[in-house]
Amino acid sequence: MQLGKILSMVALSMVALSIILSTSCKQSYTPKPTGYLRIDYPEKSYHLYSDQEFFEFEIPDYAIVELDSGPGGHEGWINVAIPQLNGTIHLSYKPVGEDLTAYITDCRELVYKHTVKAQGIEETPFIHREMNRFGMVYDLKGDVASAVQFFITDSTDHFLRGSLYFNIRPNRDSLNPVIEFLREDIMHLIETTQWKY
Repeated sequence: MQLGKILSMVALSMVALSIILSTSCKQSYTPKPTGYLRIDYPEKSYHLYSDQEFFEFEIPDYAIVELDSGPGGHEGWINVAIPQLNGTIHLSYKPVGEDLTAYITDCRELVYKHTVKAQGIEETPFIHREMNRFGMVYDLKGDVASAVQFFITDSTDHFLRGSLYFNIRPNRDSLNPVIEFLREDIMHLIETTQWKY
């Protein structure tokens, strides 16, 4: 009899212990949100870049200009690299001649090739008659390879096309602050462009 009482108390104690352990150790799991590295942006300051025969403009002090040595590169084609932010603004120059409409069409087609991935494309025209600068800025939304593209022309002699690329896989959520930071530099480049005649 004594042994039966002891066994039932042990069994009851085991059940009580398992209930206590299962309820006290239960934790709710909350996944952590995806985090991105903190980016320290350089201070905005600019200097004149005038090493090209056909144009000059101001570029950020944290940028490095490289001649485009890739296949198909031409005179006046340069890359404005921003190593600290892992991005490059690719610039290609062409003399206009009779080809202005063709150049604008080509530029637009290159932008709209990104519609497969783009969630939207905003076109912002600009006209600065007194400075002889006309053109368009294209802001591409979504996980696209090139988030900002543009062209500048004087409509008679000069045509300059640019596109911003990053040396990483496109992820708009993580790149958006950097894109906005560099878009300011692109707009500064556009606003300070001077043609050499």
